Amino acid sequence: MTSLAALLVLGVATATLPACASDDPAPAFEAGSPASPQALATGDQGVVPAGRDGLGGPGASASPKLAAKALAAGNPNGKATVPAEARAVDTSKPTRTVGTGTPASCTSAAVVKAVAAGGIITFNCGPAPVTITMAATAKVRNANGPKVVLDGGGTVTLSGQGQRRILYMNTCDEAQGWTTSHCQNQDHPQLTVQNLTFADGNSTGDKAEGGGGGAIFVRGGRLKVVNSRFVRNRCDRTGPDLGGAAVRVLSQYDNKPVYVVSSTFDGGSCSNGGALSSIGVSWVVLNSVLKNNEAIGSGANPAKSGTPGGGSGGAIYCDGNEFTVRIAGTVIENNKANEGGGAIFFVSNNRTGTMRIENSTLRRNPSGKFETRGYPGIFFLGAQNPTVIGTKPQ
Repeated sequence: MTSLAALLVLGVATATLPACASDDPAPAFEAGSPASPQALATGDQGVVPAGRDGLGGPGASASPKLAAKALAAGNPNGKATVPAEARAVDTSKPTRTVGTGTPASCTSAAVVKAVAAGGIITFNCGPAPVTITMAATAKVRNANGPKVVLDGGGTVTLSGQGQRRILYMNTCDEAQGWTTSHCQNQDHPQLTVQNLTFADGNSTGDKAEGGGGGAIFVRGGRLKVVNSRFVRNRCDRTGPDLGGAAVRVLSQYDNKPVYVVSSTFDGGSCSNGGALSSIGVSWVVLNSVLKNNEAIGSGANPAKSGTPGGGSGGAIYCDGNEFTVRIAGTVIENNKANEGGGAIFFVSNNRTGTMRIENSTLRRNPSGKFETRGYPGIFFLGAQNPTVIGTKPQ
């Protein structure tokens, strides 16, 4: 194995980092492959529960008319085409509603209860923007789906108060219920967050599944983020492979991608991946903005002797084997990494992974110690050099 130090001496940082995923290679990405009927048949996955409001109790009230969207997220100049499966979910007929029309009715307890119950969740907190301070992490129950949708209507902020993670889903967490015999590769729950702001989430000290995910942690199923903002989220300051101040993802069904569409990630800080982080997971990031995020660990991966490790991927940190990353119509600027990849750190350990950047802006993303020659702000190890179209990293 060629050491990072030796490569730096040669002036080109192309060190081989060890795999951080499981020994089993991640399944290959098959765009548009059908969902597993066996998985959908588990329990009552296909049953849509009756409509509920308030704290999730029975309610026959009509769906509230949401206020005009006040949320400005993503890159308005991004022109990337958004495929149908990456678009916002129709929430005009919610399963349940948080709140009964006033800010006071929109509580942390109501959010936690609604998320646990699942289905399509909207908010009725009055016409003005509202911040719900989360006294506990909202956790998805794996049997309550298959779809779990949180739609803030553009006026709702969920705040971790700098003290806790905001949202959690893990198909392999026995405490949330096992619904198949293959938790690491099942197509449900399918979690969508849209028209929401996640602020001041903090998973520091929570090392379950390796830690990370200051605002959202996901393992298994599917995740989609649409028209949402992530601000000032945090996770542990050190560690060679944990990351994702905003979002951390481990495994997705059949390695289908996490879609991030028209969303903004601002001011996140973690050991690695100041915005997004994953192991063995594919991403499609469209018409979004990632700015002012930082990877603050020290010692890279594997951690250099005498260091705690980390410090790579100012905005995005991706590790594993077979996975892909596509970025289009997106602005990545003013992020930084203490070690490598001020904007993006991408390591495919078995050199099968690919990255494609289209019609995007990458600028002012300093890498403290190493990056791939010719790609400012990027450290990349994969099947071939990144494909870059209509973009000039600088």
